Amino acid sequence: MTPSSEPGEQQTPDPSPAGYGFVGTGEITAAIVEGLSAGVADPPAVFLSPRGREVGRALADRFPNVRVCPSNQDVLDNATSIVLAVRPQIAHEVVEELTFRPHHVVISAVAGVPLERLRDWTAPAGRVVRSIPLPQAARRQSLTVLYPDDTVARGLFERVGGILVPGEEATLEAFSAATGTFAAHLDYLATIVSWLADQGVDSEVAAAYVTHIFGQLGQSLTRRTDSLATMTAKHMTPGGLNEQFMADLRREGTPEAARRALDRLLARLRG
Repeated sequence: MTPSSEPGEQQTPDPSPAGYGFVGTGEITAAIVEGLSAGVADPPAVFLSPRGREVGRALADRFPNVRVCPSNQDVLDNATSIVLAVRPQIAHEVVEELTFRPHHVVISAVAGVPLERLRDWTAPAGRVVRSIPLPQAARRQSLTVLYPDDTVARGLFERVGGILVPGEEATLEAFSAATGTFAAHLDYLATIVSWLADQGVDSEVAAAYVTHIFGQLGQSLTRRTDSLATMTAKHMTPGGLNEQFMADLRREGTPEAARRALDRLLARLRG
């Protein structure tokens, strides 16, 4: 995929941010802040929202570059690069109480809120970018999808991993839907753990075994040179256990059920 921007998107000159401000202090904010700060010789200044005050205080206690602000507006007053990371259900309520200025670059991590609406909410902010940061930002291993391409957003997310820029906003929504599969994947692993426990395996031993084998599989995925289809074939032998299990799940309609669920997520995000 190639970087893309909309006509007129970069008309405002890049500001020189003193640091990053975060409105909303949940898991994603905590991960990004840790990635920006842990083991970094010269970390940027970070200004945190009072929302999630317990999380913010814990981060401020760990990292001297982090400060919890008394209000969300104080975050905006201290930083030009603003990460909006609140739940979609309350995003408008939070943003409408804030005063943005033309020098602000707003980097939204709010799922399902399109650029047009974000620009209206945050006017007269100079630029607005959508992003999908991942919890792996804490280890500087997030592959963050962002749209449109933007130097300030790149500067942030390249500090905590890599970036991917789709050619259009609609594609970002598809990536967002894909991230909605995390809990189901973990629930699948929990089902295997539970099944092992039903066979008499100690539950902690079962959990350690399952997390180990799938953790190792995950590491092999990050180093893959083959397609996923090729890797699938390499994990099966004709008439073997893996082939039987996959065939059973396919016969039960698991792949089609997953596709239908993803379609519903995408419709919700684009709705």
